[in-house]
Amino acid sequence: MRVLFYGTPAFALPTLDALLRHHEVVTAITQPDRPAHRGQRLTPPPVKERALAAGIPVLQPPRLRDPEWPERLVALGADVAVVVAFGQILPKPVLDAPRRGSINVHASILPRYRGAAPIAWAIMRGETETGITTFQMDPGMDTGDVLLMVRTPIGPEETAGDVAERLSRLGADVLIDTLARLDALVPTPQRHEDATLAPRLKKTDGLLDWTHPARALVNVVRGCNPWPGATTRAPRGRQLTIWRARAVDAPAAAPGTAVRHGDSLAIAAGSGAVVPLVVQPENRREVSWDDYLRGARLEPGARFAAA
Repeated sequence: MRVLFYGTPAFALPTLDALLRHHEVVTAITQPDRPAHRGQRLTPPPVKERALAAGIPVLQPPRLRDPEWPERLVALGADVAVVVAFGQILPKPVLDAPRRGSINVHASILPRYRGAAPIAWAIMRGETETGITTFQMDPGMDTGDVLLMVRTPIGPEETAGDVAERLSRLGADVLIDTLARLDALVPTPQRHEDATLAPRLKKTDGLLDWTHPARALVNVVRGCNPWPGATTRAPRGRQLTIWRARAVDAPAAAPGTAVRHGDSLAIAAGSGAVVPLVVQPENRREVSWDDYLRGARLEPGARFAAA
């Protein structure tokens, strides 16, 4: 098939690579270059770099809602469009430009977790299963009819980054299977009454409220890794980011209080306690929790607070 590919971050690369092996990618459409890194230099998105390396033409429209785009896209002569983490809502004339419409690869079991951050929110809400759904796109936010769905468990210690890496590869496989079976698949309407939302993450989504149960706090730590990070205010007032942690049983103590746990310390929660494993003090590199404690010289009774 002649495929028009939409995607932006590294999550989209396995699907692009699979399409390059199995189909003809006529053009890759991705977001404009953005300032990034310490020097805020203009940086191309991963999909642009991969497409150019493969000799594929690249388009970077700031707004696909501008009226000239449907006609330009029709002229590319694509059979189908494939959309993976592109970053813009596509209007109906854009979706309908390819002969067979547009197919999205979404990292959840739809209709649950519609939106920009389905992996993070599934983990933060304690889900133990996720998956990939391919669906025929309509102008709504992940509301189109389902084509294929493949489920996979979420490991109890997996972070959003861990799961995203797995799902990016699974998504490529499911998409290639979807295209191979497209003539036989019967699109299935979603149960919209069961829908939940997964909006784009904000830095405030990683703020740790120590009155919550320890398991829920660990889920926030997992879901906010690699971005934006789960944060707390350390006893001397500096921000501390917790990148990995586990929940443990502990005697009742005021939420946010450092309590003895074996040869180390844990942080009391609304129920149970959290043992950080990897942390990052403000403006410093990541260290183990034990290394942090040795440098901070904290004792039981020290208090952590909302950042």
